[in-house]
Amino acid sequence: MLTKNDATCLFCRIAGGEVSAGLVFEDEISLAFLDHRPVFPGHCLLIPKGHYETLADLPEELIAPFFKNAQLLARAVEAAMDAHGTFVAMNNRVSQSVPHLHIHIVPRRRKDGLKGFFWPRSPYKSEEEANAVQSAIRSAVHALIQ
Repeated sequence: MLTKNDATCLFCRIAGGEVSAGLVFEDEISLAFLDHRPVFPGHCLLIPKGHYETLADLPEELIAPFFKNAQLLARAVEAAMDAHGTFVAMNNRVSQSVPHLHIHIVPRRRKDGLKGFFWPRSPYKSEEEANAVQSAIRSAVHALIQ
């Protein structure tokens, strides 16, 4: 089940063949291409062919095959680039340069200069605060699966 593409969305236009991209993978539900501003050579973006803005919008029946493709690409990028590993990430709305779900797959090498997460860490002020956050998230999960 694919949604209708958004004619104003760059990634929909790539999926529709209107805009060229360095395609590295394609199947019925998704495609992957080289990022035009790579962190390192081999940095790819995996997108669903249908227009889904965030992970929360991706239909349940597409989650498993989409992430199976992410796993395949992580392995392929690591092998092709002779990398020690990969960095696999996605943004949902905040810092999402194109409002179309996409997974970044970036080859990594030890001592490549990339410093883990790109934002400052904010430790919990107390165990009580951590417990309150844990409880809030558990409650939200419970509410969503009911």
